[in-house]
Amino acid sequence: MELVSIADVRAAAEDVAGAVVRTPLLPTLWDDELWLKPENLQPVGSFKLRGATHAVARLDPAARSRGVVTHSSGNHGQALAYAARTFGVPCTVVVPEGAPRVKVDRMRTLGADVRLVPPARRLVEAERIVADTGATLVPPFDHPWIIAGQGTVGLEIVADLPDVDVVLVPVGGGGLSSGVATAVKALRPSAAVIGVEPLLAADARDSLAAGEVVVWEVERTYRTCADGLRTNLSELTLAHLRDRLDGIVTVTEDEIVAATGRLLREARLVAEPSGAVALAARLFHRDELPPGRTVAVVTGGNADPHVLAPLLG
Repeated sequence: MELVSIADVRAAAEDVAGAVVRTPLLPTLWDDELWLKPENLQPVGSFKLRGATHAVARLDPAARSRGVVTHSSGNHGQALAYAARTFGVPCTVVVPEGAPRVKVDRMRTLGADVRLVPPARRLVEAERIVADTGATLVPPFDHPWIIAGQGTVGLEIVADLPDVDVVLVPVGGGGLSSGVATAVKALRPSAAVIGVEPLLAADARDSLAAGEVVVWEVERTYRTCADGLRTNLSELTLAHLRDRLDGIVTVTEDEIVAATGRLLREARLVAEPSGAVALAARLFHRDELPPGRTVAVVTGGNADPHVLAPLLG
């Protein structure tokens, strides 16, 4: 299986330049060796805009005219809707029932045709729409274009902190962690890239241990509040993580909630629970991590208000 290269990530950076925000590294007052990479500051509130923009940019005009389709719990759907609108491309998003309403509403505001289905049918429905319309399926993570686009996060981290020692990156389907690991390990081989996922959706941990994709059913993964990290790895993302990830840490629900509150109160960053897991690893599992200058990727900020309200106290 051919893996994404640093050249692919650099090409993606050219494609997304000007269309996505080049987010800064923010130092933290409570930890002299910790910086935050706030991807919640993207126009659609998450890093997903990078991969989606790169994918749409790579389509030829004929494919764009037939539109794009994806399946997403919210952030990738918003990102693809935004990118499609930028390029004047029709967009359909298949969303699992139970996805945060704030994300669904924003997809519709961005012009997407939203189809709600039971969680287990999201991919089947997306493939049916593709077969019926000739549109292009742009998956949330399982594609080289997506991985390369997300890898631009890693390019920026190393450019802004050349002597970074540790990069903490959330793992859901593995597109972001695959891309970030690709960029960081190519540019800063001595740095450790550590994946972080909820203990209640630890399929990536199990997959890396088994050497093959281990699927956790939705009944298990839907227990976590980190809704963006409920997706299993693919063969493609597992291949990248086996080759380039240095380790993986799991965090509890209480730790995720505490990290979300810490970002809100002390870093002044609105993060959804999925976006706070990397910080949770630094806060509560520091003894499991390599020492040194650390960057925690805050992946998104599209949280329902009722999730954030109790954290303000």
